[in-house]
Amino acid sequence: MSEASVNYDFLSPTNFLARSAGVFPDKTAVIYGDTSYTWTQFQDRVFRLANALKARGIGPGDKVAFICPNTPPMLEAHYAVPLLGAALVSINIRLSAGEMAYIINHSDAKAVFADNEFGKVVAQVVPELDKVKTWVNICDIDDTRPLKGPDYESFIEDSPTDPVTLAITNERDIISINYTSGTTGRPKGVMYHHRGAYMNAIGEQLEFKTDAGSKYLWTLPMFHCNGWCFTWGITAVGGTHVCLRKVEPQEIYRIIEESGITHLCAAPTILIGMSVYAKENQIELSHKLEIMTAGAPPAPTVIQNMESIGANITQTYGLTEVFGPHSVCQWQDKWNDLAPMAKAAIKARQGVPYIVAEHMDVVDPMTMEPVPRDGATMGEIVMRGNNVMLGYYKDEAATAEAFKGGWFHSGDLAVMHPDNYVQIMDRKKDIIISGGENISTVEIENVLYTHPDVLEVAVIPVPDEKWGEVPKAFIVPHNGTTPDPSDIIAFCKENLARFKAPKHVEFGALPKTATGKIQKFKLREKEWEGRDRMVN
Repeated sequence: MSEASVNYDFLSPTNFLARSAGVFPDKTAVIYGDTSYTWTQFQDRVFRLANALKARGIGPGDKVAFICPNTPPMLEAHYAVPLLGAALVSINIRLSAGEMAYIINHSDAKAVFADNEFGKVVAQVVPELDKVKTWVNICDIDDTRPLKGPDYESFIEDSPTDPVTLAITNERDIISINYTSGTTGRPKGVMYHHRGAYMNAIGEQLEFKTDAGSKYLWTLPMFHCNGWCFTWGITAVGGTHVCLRKVEPQEIYRIIEESGITHLCAAPTILIGMSVYAKENQIELSHKLEIMTAGAPPAPTVIQNMESIGANITQTYGLTEVFGPHSVCQWQDKWNDLAPMAKAAIKARQGVPYIVAEHMDVVDPMTMEPVPRDGATMGEIVMRGNNVMLGYYKDEAATAEAFKGGWFHSGDLAVMHPDNYVQIMDRKKDIIISGGENISTVEIENVLYTHPDVLEVAVIPVPDEKWGEVPKAFIVPHNGTTPDPSDIIAFCKENLARFKAPKHVEFGALPKTATGKIQKFKLREKEWEGRDRMVN
């Protein structure tokens, strides 16, 4: 449908703001350091931004780019831009100037807002960005303006707070374009629609059990899948957004205690940092903290470590193409009496589809037939439903490939347990085929995380003259430890089938994305340079 009627209305997450401003006008909506806004004040700032953009010609179909950490302007953009029928393009703040230029140009952005710490990077490529008509500096760290344009507060200050009506003609209009991390070639622009964003935002709150009393700490980048749609979801329930510019364990724990944080989302690497800091500083939480994690299968050891200080971990799974998390490891009472590590092993599963998602399976990618529910037979995770992207912006071929067979193909290899819970075993490109045997890198990593000297680990296949390829472990040791490669290999042989143990071990820092995902492709490129590798 393209028109609202007496028994139909557009689903858009922008509608959540009007509801919370009406129900909780004087309740605190946003906290950032010493600054806070009520829901009325936050809505006024959104209207000011929307009206300022409208006055500069931004309207339906246009694109507005934001390069900004988790500060209030980034949150305000998630409402002001879509209200105009335009699409928000949230850009990873850690990209290079060339990468930012590619995304700004490819998305056809007409306006660019940049935090002044990162505006210095954008300033290097301004001559290449001839489609951009409006530049705005978000002066958060100081008063410098790297770009030729006003500062954010001046930009919205003189703009009216007149209400802005949602300017879309269809709930499947584009609400945002999120660019993938570009692990192979150029990043692809994932097109989100209003309906999917609405559904996923509601789904997150159902699964994470937030309400008006929740205080959500922004440890997850808002530029990543629009903050897994929590940018809209926390508003839906009338909770409080607590913004955070830099994600550092010491600051996270300080805010958790001082602000009474109840919920946060974090990639496993953030949990590792929090776990290590808690152990080194004997941290014990004064109240229950709900943590949702996704981005990579977390090791059971990491989950147990965080839960030992008073957190409760909820494991979810998804991709940029499905608005963030699509499935959750739904906890069941029958597991309550299990031993801590047995509980953690279950919590490390990717679980079952969200209530609002419904459709997810593990199939043979060639036949599209479901694999046996035996917890052993691997297949590819596929998904469909309201929270699947419209497609890749200006890339019909990649869209057709992703939607082959009427499902979205994740590229993740998994097993389906008899209880219908999914567990990821690997990415297609990361599965190790050694002498005809399939070896899961995730299985090896989970064992290595139980070694007392291992802080972080990534396992990849590397070439081998005899076996074709074998596992290699890249390890970040705990501070003050000097593990020996032979001891690491022996430890794996004691806890795994011997053929699964890594044949090589290397110590050092691991390459990561801005959201904390380990970039295995960079490790693979180095190891396989000049050689071909095929995974069937």
